[in-house]
Amino acid sequence: MKLCWLDIRNVDGAKEAIVEEALHQRVDAIVAADPADLESLPPTVKKVLFPRNLPLPEKLEPADLVIVEPDRHGDPAVLAGRFPDQEFGRYVEIVDADSLEEACRAARHEKWSLLYFRDPTKIPLEIVLAAAAGADGSIITQVADVEEAQIVFGVLEHGSDGVMLAPAAVGAATELKAAAVSTAADLSLVELEVTGIRRVGMGERACVDTCTNFGLDEGILVGSHSTGMILCCSETHPLPYMPTRPFRVNAGALHSYTLSANGRTNYLSELVSGGRVLAVDAKGKARVVTVGRVKIETRPLLAIDAVSPSGVTVNLIVQDDWHVRVLGPGGTVLNVTELAPGAKVLGYLPVEQRHVGYPIAEFCIEK
Repeated sequence: MKLCWLDIRNVDGAKEAIVEEALHQRVDAIVAADPADLESLPPTVKKVLFPRNLPLPEKLEPADLVIVEPDRHGDPAVLAGRFPDQEFGRYVEIVDADSLEEACRAARHEKWSLLYFRDPTKIPLEIVLAAAAGADGSIITQVADVEEAQIVFGVLEHGSDGVMLAPAAVGAATELKAAAVSTAADLSLVELEVTGIRRVGMGERACVDTCTNFGLDEGILVGSHSTGMILCCSETHPLPYMPTRPFRVNAGALHSYTLSANGRTNYLSELVSGGRVLAVDAKGKARVVTVGRVKIETRPLLAIDAVSPSGVTVNLIVQDDWHVRVLGPGGTVLNVTELAPGAKVLGYLPVEQRHVGYPIAEFCIEK
């Protein structure tokens, strides 16, 4: 979970509503320039005082953390000696090589570093994150909007520890919190027993080409029904008549569901360049990957029927070809044309029905 700081220093008329929303969304910190703006906040949120371009107030309470500009307010370590009951962090604006080095030192040694990168490139942030690898402190990056926050969360894969956003309007806290929550919670996979294999004629199947390479035991979950999916293997394993394409999953018929970010499902036919799908490995570890291209072509199709230990029936329709594969227990690679009743495959059983891809608790029969 990434940290979300909401900066209310320059919020005008809607401040009360924005703060109320932020508290409801359980943002991690509210940032203010005036200690009075922090007094009424509950203990569930971190109270951060950040008097940028202002003198340090004589009274720092009720702030839990004070972010200071060392040139104006003094070094955080010295201030901590003067105010032993107060926690301090360092603000650095990165504009050149010297300030970048200062940011690297802060990230290595300070408990809290609030960083602002003047230029739009993310290379300086990459350098800071690399320099701070293994350090105990937290790096908070100031961002202009939620879209930039999403980028910052992904820099060097693990990203900044958190972001600080000045909300433009009510709703910003909700959007920021959604961006900060991991969109790829790990899944509890189950072993499904194959009950039948049958040829179902011609139809369109979709190959999903992503912008990343899959692992050897990784693929995407696909199923004809929203209540059960089978883990389709990526083309990371050698094939006798073509090169490997480790970015691809020959996923199934175009009507099929697959999991995407934030618990949503998409039809394979809906996926487009720049979209997102969930890559899942044989242990259920999941990550969001970007779709680069979807190839939909007419091919002979094969239906795989399976059942879970709890009795849930699962169906997957794939291209009827030996080189199309699914994953079994332990990441075993199984060619679909060689499956037989009794074989075990890995699957996932969502508990909710779906309406336009969103989980919903309602009566629905799929068959």
